[in-house]
Amino acid sequence: MFKQLKLLEMSRVLIAAILGIFLFLSCKNETKTETVVIVNPLLAEWDTPFGVPPFDEIKSEDYLPATREAMRLHNEEIDVIVDNEEDATFKNTIEALEASGILLSRISNAFYAVSSANTDDVLKEARKIISPELTAHFDEILLNTELFERINTVYEQREGLDLPAEELFLLEEAYKRYVRSGVNLEGANKDRLKTINRRLSELSTKFGDNLLDETNDFGLHITDEKDLGTISGSLKASATEEAKKRGYDSGWVFTLQRPSINPYLQSSPNRENREKLFQGYAMRGDNDNEKDNKEIILEMSSLRLEKANLLGYRSHADYVLSDNMSQTPAAVYDLMDKLWSSALNMAIKDREALANMMRSEGIEGDFRGSDWRYYVDKIRAERYNFNEDETRPYFEFNAVREGVFMLADKLFGLTFKTIDNAPKWHEDQQVFEVLEADGTHIGVIYMDFFTRESKRGGAWMNELRMQSNMNGFVTPIVTNNFNFPPPTSDTPSLLSFREAQTLFHEFGHALHGLLSNVKYRSLSGTNVPRDFVEFPSQVMENWMSEPEVLALYAKHYITGEVIPAEMIQKMNAANSFNEGFRTVEYMAAAYLDMNWHSLTEPNEKDVRTFEKEAMDKIGLIDEIIPRYRSTYYAHIFSGGYSAGYYSYLWSEVLDADTFNEFKKTGDIFDPELAKKFRKMLSDGGSKSGMDLYKDFLGRAPEIESLLKKKGFN
Repeated sequence: MFKQLKLLEMSRVLIAAILGIFLFLSCKNETKTETVVIVNPLLAEWDTPFGVPPFDEIKSEDYLPATREAMRLHNEEIDVIVDNEEDATFKNTIEALEASGILLSRISNAFYAVSSANTDDVLKEARKIISPELTAHFDEILLNTELFERINTVYEQREGLDLPAEELFLLEEAYKRYVRSGVNLEGANKDRLKTINRRLSELSTKFGDNLLDETNDFGLHITDEKDLGTISGSLKASATEEAKKRGYDSGWVFTLQRPSINPYLQSSPNRENREKLFQGYAMRGDNDNEKDNKEIILEMSSLRLEKANLLGYRSHADYVLSDNMSQTPAAVYDLMDKLWSSALNMAIKDREALANMMRSEGIEGDFRGSDWRYYVDKIRAERYNFNEDETRPYFEFNAVREGVFMLADKLFGLTFKTIDNAPKWHEDQQVFEVLEADGTHIGVIYMDFFTRESKRGGAWMNELRMQSNMNGFVTPIVTNNFNFPPPTSDTPSLLSFREAQTLFHEFGHALHGLLSNVKYRSLSGTNVPRDFVEFPSQVMENWMSEPEVLALYAKHYITGEVIPAEMIQKMNAANSFNEGFRTVEYMAAAYLDMNWHSLTEPNEKDVRTFEKEAMDKIGLIDEIIPRYRSTYYAHIFSGGYSAGYYSYLWSEVLDADTFNEFKKTGDIFDPELAKKFRKMLSDGGSKSGMDLYKDFLGRAPEIESLLKKKGFN
């Protein structure tokens, strides 16, 4: 019977072509009727370089019918497993499950990548349909009692099967996934769980759509050049083009995209304009209009609690964390509490310095959150003789990209070759083949750099195809997505230090996917616990500001001059200032996430009240708001980080500990340690997060390096 499944898998594209991928259009004239056959490119063979999606052939209208057809074929594969009359074995059940749904995976991976980075009205509507339908589809599989009986049969025999380590881990993870998904629920409880899952999917999509619309709708039109302050020429040109795009004959428009809002808040002397822009950002999804997210948040919070209770957990956080390295909400709070007081005290001290500078300029009234970045820049200029705009010419986006490539070469011997004929979802994308030092193909990376209205905010990594080696080695295809300022007609995209740091961060995720070398795709790459997944990305940030690394890539885009040592020293010293603010705004959001998801009783407060009380409890000062207020907190209400935003902090513990080990060797590219680091990345999620780390350094992580790095010890 397994041979039948294998045959079905090998021929699924042909089956798809026969079973419903054709649309027939009749073109008639007076003399004849011509039938034109149109094949949905998502369901056909992908005759592209390295099997990348044929983005140049795919239309937005193709995704919905292709997804539905792939779900139907996936169900057929599941039926073969369930209907197998042979006794359940690892091969005919666990491996057969692993081999199922590959067509659906490749289509849905492409869909979610494109709909996040280059959406349109068709894709938005398709997402509203596809997301809940996919949720229902996987619910039917994960809650299939007959299927679970076969999984359970194999699981109960695991000690006598003499399975290799990865096979045993896959079996244990499969069993755990089905139990955690609620397969043991019965009757009305199981039906209710399906309803909750579908509704949560709908609400998550709506939250993200509202946030994108609110972000795109806001624009601050400036007509007086004095209000631009010290903003750089390249960003000024971007604001000019944005004004023209919005129909203004003159002036500059600043938006809520970070490459636009942050420079204005740092540079403009017009305090009231800064406040307008700051409030526009802070009130997204909270304007009591048709794009308001407050009711969505209340319903999602309630449904997540109800789901956790159905599955036997006290709270959504208990449910989520039981599968993470941290294990419990108490452990998360304990970690955050160790840093919070030090970070808050540092931020309060910095606030006094900033407020004093404001008062020294004769400005009366309270110091506000919209003043913070402006006076940070002034302090940096005064204390460190540092102006961020002086460094931007050394961080041209292509040069920074070359910097991460050179770092990957230094650590792992990787090289990158442009694929000129690769199909793209947007003309701005750059596509590269990734190779070993000996020329062996590793995978493909898509890089999409610039902000646009069709792209959601932030930066992220996608896996278009996960690495596997079950029936021949399948190489990975990954993406990096950013929201950098686009080039203008006169100037290339010049990045701030933080933006350049973001490129290194997301490239760390890409390496995690690209260097994967496991047997099973569900255990490959970034398929690791949530509080481990940010570790490989955050550790890459440590290298980017080291003088040895900066000398490789930080070169003036006009003169080619390497960034001067004096400027590096000033930059690193200036960037260490304001660490209290950065930690506090991040941790405030992490606390807010945990407060929403540690509830053990339904919340009866409105969103604003709940959020205020949560922030008052930790003593957050008025001049700092959480990095993400509830109504635009996409990580937890439209992403996969609910009860998990703390993971960046836990990953900081790991990354500081790791980089300290490199520093102790006297060589930040130490080949032996780099080899061990690569081995950890290549193991993907084939072990627990703690086991992966212990295999790497031979011990559990230690927090001391992070405390020292932040200046908290």
